[in-house]
Amino acid sequence: MSIRIPRGTQDILPGEVEKWQLIEEKARELCEKFQYREIRTPIFEHTELFLRSVGDTTDIVQKEMYTFEDRGGRSLTLRPEGTASTVRSFVEHKMHGDPSQPVKLYYMGPMFRYERPQAGRFRQFVQFGVEAIGSADPAIDAEVIALAMSLYKSMGLQKLKLIVNSLGDKESRTAHREALVSHFKPRIGEFCQDCQNRLEKNPMRILDCKQDREHELMKSAPSIIDYLNDYSKAYFEKVQKYLKNLDIDFTVDPNLVRGLDYYNHTAFEIMSDSEGFGAITTLCGGGRYNGLTEEIGGPEAPGIGFALSIERFIAALEAEKVDLPLVKSIDCYLVSLGEEAKDYTVGLLQKLRMAGYSAERDYLDRKIKAQFKAADRSNAKFVAVLGEDELKANKINVKSMESGEQTEVELDSFIEKFTALYQS
Repeated sequence: MSIRIPRGTQDILPGEVEKWQLIEEKARELCEKFQYREIRTPIFEHTELFLRSVGDTTDIVQKEMYTFEDRGGRSLTLRPEGTASTVRSFVEHKMHGDPSQPVKLYYMGPMFRYERPQAGRFRQFVQFGVEAIGSADPAIDAEVIALAMSLYKSMGLQKLKLIVNSLGDKESRTAHREALVSHFKPRIGEFCQDCQNRLEKNPMRILDCKQDREHELMKSAPSIIDYLNDYSKAYFEKVQKYLKNLDIDFTVDPNLVRGLDYYNHTAFEIMSDSEGFGAITTLCGGGRYNGLTEEIGGPEAPGIGFALSIERFIAALEAEKVDLPLVKSIDCYLVSLGEEAKDYTVGLLQKLRMAGYSAERDYLDRKIKAQFKAADRSNAKFVAVLGEDELKANKINVKSMESGEQTEVELDSFIEKFTALYQS
């Protein structure tokens, strides 16, 4: 019986992986411009981290986490998202003491959730995310959103929709919570068991329920916007003002509720508006999480961030039929004829590579015509041909594949002469 890949995972093969590399390269370039530095955290963490940060009433914690006990009896969990790990690292390594504040970080790597696999949703998926920790300035909220939008647009996406909302501060959320309980309690028996369990613990999570989203009480539920205190209102108005200053179009959606407990104040999602993208239109989600550092044992350090799925990013590019510059070429392909010439190209190939050129040779003992075909498939800029007679004469023929021009050069000075031809 053959062994197959686990359900909900994928192999990213050559030809496809170049799309991933291009997105990763763009993300890193953009983060450098915005002055975000990379952080790499473990793939698994103590389970308590996610219970305390993500929230024990969320779908992630209740249904989706890959949790296991190690040989020492400790409960560990494969990370389902990146913010909790990043904030844990911020606290553990006392980054709040860094002279440069806020601390601006980004990460890229696999996350794990036990979900029903479908188009755009995997059990192992890759996220790119950023976190800005240490500032309560609404301008940093706008900057984080601008970074996400800039990444999508730099790759050629046009059909994007940004929606924003405010979840308010603790006082605003408490008032909204009481209104939600009063609204849903008389008919809570009509809702799923998860919603019934969340009524007293975290009624805002009811608004995020997928099973009961069409229930009439969902449409008439109290809006958090109506319960924002003066500070929360002013904060949200500032965020909107800055987005307008940045020429970023957005829509305020009072029903936007992010699925993690640590969010407050600004919440946002970027969606694909492209036809045929699929049922799951969200490309990116994020928001502010003031209080999260204190929740996991650190000092006060307000933060904001986002995470986006690379898989959905690629799906959006395909839906909009964006033509990515993926054609690769190599600088030189070595063609050899005869045993001694073939042996000589082993060392010559290494010299080319060490001089900074991408180069390849034949490893299948193919005839010269087949070697030239291999050079064509590699999109080689130059082909260097070495036969027995050329080897004896200490010569090698270099052919430009673009112009067809051939040049005979001495083997002893091949790298120098090749460099001159390459740069001409």
